[in-house]
Amino acid sequence: MTEQRTNGVITCGHNGLRQASDVDVQMRVKQLHKAGLKSRLDILTDSATVQKDHYITDGGNDGVYEQHEVWQVQSLPRGETTEDTPISCNDIFKPLPGQERHIRTVMTKGVAGIGKTVSVQKFIIDWTDGVANQDVDFIFPLSFRELNLIRGDQYSLHRLLLDFHPELMKLNDGEVFKDCQVVFILDGLDESRLTLDLKQNSNLSDVKQISSVDVLMTSLIQRTLLPSALIWITSRPAAASQIPTQYIDQVTEVRGFNDSQKEEYFRKRISDESQAKRIISHIKASRSLHIMCHVPAFCCIAATVLQQMMEKDNNQEIPKTLTEMFIHFLLIQTNHMHQAECETEKQVAQMDSLLTLAELAFKHLEHGNMALHEEDFREYNTDIKKCLFYPGIIKELAFNERKIYYFSHSSVQEFLAALHVFNYYKCLNDNCTTLEVFLEKTHAPLAEFLEDAVKKALDSSSGHLDLFLHFLLGIPLESNQRLLQDQCILTHPMNSSPGIMKICQYIKDLDKEDIAPEKYINLFHCLFEMKDHSLDEEIQELLKSPNGFKLSPAHCSALATALLTSDGLPDGFDLKKYNTSDEGRRRLLPVMRIYRKARLTGCNLSDTLCKAVASVLQSPNLLVELDLSSNPFCDSGVQCLSAGLRTFNCRLQTLRLVDCELSDASCAAMAAVLQSQNCLCNKIKDSGVQHLSAGLYHANCNLEILRLADCDLSDVSCAAVAAVLQSTNSLKQLDLSSNKIKDCGVQDLSAGLCHDNCNLRILRLSDCKLRTKSCEAVASSECKLQKLSVKDCQISDEGFRLLSEALITNPSHLRELDIRYNNQGDSTLKLLSARLKDYHCALKTLYFFPEIRLRPDMQGYPCDLTLDSNTANRNLLLSEGNRKVTCVSEEQPYPDHPERFDYWYQVLCREGLSGRCYWEVEWSGRGVTLCLSYRSASRKGDGRATVMGNNAKSWMVDLNTHLAWHNDKHTGIPTPHVQSKRVRVDLDWPAGTLSFYSVSSSDTLTLLHTFRSPFTEPLYPGFGLLRWH
Repeated sequence: MTEQRTNGVITCGHNGLRQASDVDVQMRVKQLHKAGLKSRLDILTDSATVQKDHYITDGGNDGVYEQHEVWQVQSLPRGETTEDTPISCNDIFKPLPGQERHIRTVMTKGVAGIGKTVSVQKFIIDWTDGVANQDVDFIFPLSFRELNLIRGDQYSLHRLLLDFHPELMKLNDGEVFKDCQVVFILDGLDESRLTLDLKQNSNLSDVKQISSVDVLMTSLIQRTLLPSALIWITSRPAAASQIPTQYIDQVTEVRGFNDSQKEEYFRKRISDESQAKRIISHIKASRSLHIMCHVPAFCCIAATVLQQMMEKDNNQEIPKTLTEMFIHFLLIQTNHMHQAECETEKQVAQMDSLLTLAELAFKHLEHGNMALHEEDFREYNTDIKKCLFYPGIIKELAFNERKIYYFSHSSVQEFLAALHVFNYYKCLNDNCTTLEVFLEKTHAPLAEFLEDAVKKALDSSSGHLDLFLHFLLGIPLESNQRLLQDQCILTHPMNSSPGIMKICQYIKDLDKEDIAPEKYINLFHCLFEMKDHSLDEEIQELLKSPNGFKLSPAHCSALATALLTSDGLPDGFDLKKYNTSDEGRRRLLPVMRIYRKARLTGCNLSDTLCKAVASVLQSPNLLVELDLSSNPFCDSGVQCLSAGLRTFNCRLQTLRLVDCELSDASCAAMAAVLQSQNCLCNKIKDSGVQHLSAGLYHANCNLEILRLADCDLSDVSCAAVAAVLQSTNSLKQLDLSSNKIKDCGVQDLSAGLCHDNCNLRILRLSDCKLRTKSCEAVASSECKLQKLSVKDCQISDEGFRLLSEALITNPSHLRELDIRYNNQGDSTLKLLSARLKDYHCALKTLYFFPEIRLRPDMQGYPCDLTLDSNTANRNLLLSEGNRKVTCVSEEQPYPDHPERFDYWYQVLCREGLSGRCYWEVEWSGRGVTLCLSYRSASRKGDGRATVMGNNAKSWMVDLNTHLAWHNDKHTGIPTPHVQSKRVRVDLDWPAGTLSFYSVSSSDTLTLLHTFRSPFTEPLYPGFGLLRWH
C-alpha cells in the first residue's frame, strides 16, 4: 500500500481482544439485558429532579434523629458551603484522585423523595446508553419493595436473577458472573421487611445454593457470595445503620436541592418563564415551603399545584402553608377522579375509598411503614382499583403475580393520616378505638385534643410525627375546612377559631428544659401552619430595640426559626449579643450549624448548654471555627464537648479554649480527641509545621495520622518532623506528598526514620521532586517503614537499585512499595520482582506502572478506539474503519454537524472514558498532537480556546514541540533518547491521572508527562494535526 504525502498520520489500537464463542453469547445477553432494563425502568419523566452530585461523607451517623428528616435536610451543607467531596452518581465506585483503595460496597443515604431511586435510574440508563461505567458487564437492580413480596420464598441467587431478568436464561448458569464485573443495586433498605441479620444468618458462597431471600442478601453484603461484585445500597438515614460499617467501603449522601437548583427545577419544569418566576418568588416567601423544596419530590407537588392554580387564574388564594399546598394537591387528585367518574354515586364511593386510604395511612404511620398489602384493603372492604384512581397518592408494584401498594411520598402519607385523625375527631366517632390508643382526649374540646397531639409528637424520639403535627394543626383552620368541604372530603366544618387561638398560645408558653431545641423550632413552624406570625413580628421589633431588652425563651425559638430559613447569612454567629437566659441560649444554639464560625465566649456555658453544643457538632453542620473562650467549664461539660468533637459530622479546624479553667481531666478528654489530624491542601508552609511540631512533642498528644500533602512545604519542614519522630510519639502515618522537599529534605527526615523512638509505619512522598539520594536516605537497614510511596518522583533505575539492596539487608519490614510514574526501566522491575519472590523478604505488594501491560490479569485495561466522523474537521480523512486519520488538502464531504471542529484540524473518538485504561498511537509526519477532552469543550471558531489543550476542558501533548498543554498553560516534556513514532496513553480517571509514554522498538516505556486533575466528565481521546497551508 502506498501513502500520499501528508502533514500527519495517526493510527490507534490494541491487541489482546478475546475471541471466544462464550464471549459472543455473553455480549448478546448483555445487550438483551440492557434493553430489558430500559424497558422495565420507570421513565425519568422529570429529569430536572436528577441529583447531579452525591457527597462522600465519613460514615454513619453517631447521633439520634430527634427531628423529622425533612427538617434535617435544611441544615445539610451544599454546593460551595460544604467541605464534603461531591461526586457524580456514575462515579460512586471510583476512588478519588490520590486514593489507593478498592470500593466494593457503597451506602447512599437520603431522606424520602430526595432522589435516591432517581440516581439509581440515571446510573442504569447511562450504562445502558453507553455513557458511563462501560467496564461493567451486568447491573442487577433489586428493590426491597419487590424483595418483600418474595421474602418467604426459597431461591438460589441464580434463580432469583432469572426471575427478575429472564433474558439471562441464555447463560448456562450463574457461574459466569464470577468472571464478570457485576453491580447489585439494593434500593430502599428503609423499606426492607427482610431479616438482614449479618451476625446470625448463614453465609452462602455458591450462586446455585438455595436459601431464603434475606440470607442471599446478607451473603452478598458480607462478600461470601460473588465477592467481586459491586454493591450499591440506598436508604433513608435512620435505617442505614442496619448494615454494620465494616461492610461499607464508602458512604454518600443525596442532599437535595440548594436554592439555585430549586430555581433551575421550576424553570425546567414550567415553560412559561413569567409563571416560573412567580412560583419561585412565592416559594421563597414561605419558610415551610422553601424548606420542603429542598426535597425534589415536594418540588414536583408544588409545581403541580401552583402551575395549575396560576393557569386557571380564578382569584384563588395561592397556598402559603404546607397544609394548604397538600390540600390543593389532594383536590387536584379528586378532580381527576370526578372527571373519570361522572355519576354521583360512583363519586361518593370514590370519596369513601379516599377516606379508607387516609385511615390506612394513619394506621401504618406509627410503624414507619409506607407499604400496603391486599389484605389491608380487604379488612376495610375497599376496592383497590378505586384507590388507584389517585395516582399521585398511591402506586402499585407487581412481581411474580403478587402486588404491593405504597404511598407516593412519606409526606403524602402523613397528610392523609392527619386528615383521618381530624375527620374522626370532628365526627366524634365512638368506634375509633385506634385513635383512642394514639391520643387520650379524643372527645375533648379542640384545643385540648390538639394539645394532646403536640405532647405525643414531642414524646417521639425520632421526630417522625413532626410533619404529621403540622398537618393536624393546619387542617382545622376554617379556610382549610372549607376547601375540603367543597370536594365532600369533610362535611359540616366546625368553628375552630377559639381552639386554634388557645393551641397557639399553649405552644408559645411551653418552657421545658427536657424538650430539645429542635422540637421548639418545629413547633414554631406549626404556628406558621396556623397562620400565627405574632412572635415573628415581635422579634422584628425587639431586634430594633436597645440591646438591654431581654429575649424570652419563646422569642429565642422564633428567632432560631427565622435565622435557619434566612437568606444572606453573615459568616459568624455570636451568641453573646442576644440578651437572654440559659434556656433562651439553648434554644438558639441549633442555629450554629448553618454558620462557618461561632463565638460563644463569656456565656457561662453550663453542662446543659455543653450538651446542646455537642448536639450541633454531632448533626450535619458547616462549623469550621468555634470560640468557647472565657467559659469556666466543669469536667463533665468538657466530656460532653469532646463527645461532639469526636463525631464524623464535626469538621472544626479551629477551636479556642482560652481562659476556660481546664483541669487535668479536661485536658485529657480534649487530648483524646486528637487521634487524627488532617492538614491536607492547607498552605501552612514551613512556619506552620514548626508550630505544629511543638504540639506534637507534648506528652498528651496521641496523634497517629498526620497528612501534610500539598501544604507548600520545603526541606526545612523535614528537620522539624524528624525531630518529632525521634521524640516519644505515637505518629504512625505521615503524608508529605506534593511538597518540594527534595533529596535534602528526605536526608533530614531519615534521621528520624532510623531512630529507636520512631513508630512511623506508613510514609507517602509522592510528587516530592526526589532523585537517587532520597533512596539512599530511606534505604537504611534501621528503617522500620511498612508502606512507602515514592510515586511520580522521577527516580531512576539507580535509585531503585539502592532500594532493592536495602530490602536484602532489611527484609523484615517493608510490605508495600509504590514506584509508579518514575523513570524506571526493566532492570528495576527485575530487581524488585526478585524481592517479591524472596521467601525471606516481607514485600508483598509492588505498584509498578508498566505492569498493566505485563500482567495477564490486567487484559481488561486496553481500550478499542474509533474516530468519530461527526467531530472531524473537513480536512481530515478517516480510513481503516475510522481508526486512522490523515491530514489532506481536499475538504471531505462531511455533513454539517454541531460537534464538528470547523477551523482547527482536530477529531475526537466516539468512546468516552471514565475508568482505568490505556491505548497506543502510531504517528508520522509533523504537527501531531495527542489530546483528551470533555465532550462539552468548544468546537467552533478560530479562537485559541477551541484548540485542545488551550482550555480548561482538555489536555494535550504536542509531539513535535515537546510541550504539554492544559488550560492555555504549557510545560516542557523530556525528549526521548531514541526517537519513537509510537506513544502509549494511560488514563486512571478515578485517580485523576493521565500519562503519556514514548514506546521504543523493544517496548520500553519512557514517561513523557503526567497530568493530574480531578476529572468530572468522561474523557474523549482526540488528535490534532498541523493546519494545511
